[in-house]
Amino acid sequence: MMRTDAILAELQMKHPGEKEYLQAVKEVLVSIEDVYNEHPEFRRASIIERLVEPERIFIFRVPWMDDYGDIQVNLGYRVQFNNAIGPYKGGIRFHPSVNLSILKFLGFEQTFKNALTSLPMGGAKGGSDFAPRGKSEAEIMRFCQAFILELWRNIGPDTDVPAGDIGVGGREIGYMYGMYKKLARENTGTFTGKGLEYGGSILRPEATGFGALYFVQQMLGAKGIDIEGKTIALSGFGNVAWGAATKAVELGAKVITISGPDGYVYDPDGIEGEKIDYLLELRNTGNDIVEPYVEEFPSATFYAERRPWEQPADIVIPCATQNELDEADAAGIMYNKTLCIAEASNMGCTAEAAELFVEHKALFAPGKAVNAGGVATSGLEMTQNAMHLSWSAAEVDARLHQIMSNIHQQCVEHGQEGDYINYVKGANIAGFMKVARAMMAQGIV
Repeated sequence: MMRTDAILAELQMKHPGEKEYLQAVKEVLVSIEDVYNEHPEFRRASIIERLVEPERIFIFRVPWMDDYGDIQVNLGYRVQFNNAIGPYKGGIRFHPSVNLSILKFLGFEQTFKNALTSLPMGGAKGGSDFAPRGKSEAEIMRFCQAFILELWRNIGPDTDVPAGDIGVGGREIGYMYGMYKKLARENTGTFTGKGLEYGGSILRPEATGFGALYFVQQMLGAKGIDIEGKTIALSGFGNVAWGAATKAVELGAKVITISGPDGYVYDPDGIEGEKIDYLLELRNTGNDIVEPYVEEFPSATFYAERRPWEQPADIVIPCATQNELDEADAAGIMYNKTLCIAEASNMGCTAEAAELFVEHKALFAPGKAVNAGGVATSGLEMTQNAMHLSWSAAEVDARLHQIMSNIHQQCVEHGQEGDYINYVKGANIAGFMKVARAMMAQGIV
């Protein structure tokens, strides 16, 4: 019998202070405990004990020269968590908050998320405490090149395929891939999120947001609810929020909030068209604050240092970062009789908030299911690179839509509890069973 408390206590002793990682592990273990105990062969093979620890972690210093000729030093990481079903796959994050706990949590989540896509990809994550904001183009290039100079021997198209994440977009991917290509002397699909001119996939930047809305549409459809005409509260305004807002408008919904580190904007008229274009222009200047939006569009209101969840909305979609929606926010969302909550950010809700939603049988789905469209499209980019061809936007979008539909079906299959669909349980069980069976088939390695 699996004793969740005992496993978590042991992990706490081995990895004290890694709160994000321990939170992610606990959520999965609680969900899968019953199904795990139905398979004594898993216990004999210590599947859980092996699954909760990364297969390997690389930690390295990244020295680089700034524009004043001074040498700066950052820490770099790559957590290769599990490759039972395919090459390690997961993003690289550049942000001052990056630490081992966050990257282990993301790599652990990525393992199950990638399994849900049914594409042959394992789980990994990497990054650095480097902050691109405020750096010159030349400084960002030099840092990216220095980062890959340390990592390049441990990645490759059939080994480990990084992608972007917070602080890492097409520009950073280009610099890292350019240095990798020079060092490895090969032109392969080692990175995803590349530019269209050198092997990138159409729709990759917006795919996470697109996929999230396809999943929300499936969730509502299962309850006989049409997304058209519904109001949506989003957080963030990076690629995820951009894709989500774009697809929401296309599906006939109205996006009423967007946020940044300075606060959030409430626009009762809806954020669409030129307003989304303006946000993209604002973001491309390297400025991630949203207050200027209200100067451009005076009908909107800016709320400094507050979160958008206080605004009543039919649908709530966190799109920014982990634990951005807490228990108090969740209580307010329940009070507002919100129809649906879907994490487009990784572990966007605190454990307490997620538990409150499930306890009250709210229509709630976790990030590993909702935001899987991003890595699914990365997997499609890997396929295109391996076949040396490029698919049209319509082809990529059709495949993405089908993958998200399949993920929803898996969540329903494993998460049905009477009339309620426990999407957290469904996603965790579906992902776990695929990884566990692959590990069993390959022996103790």
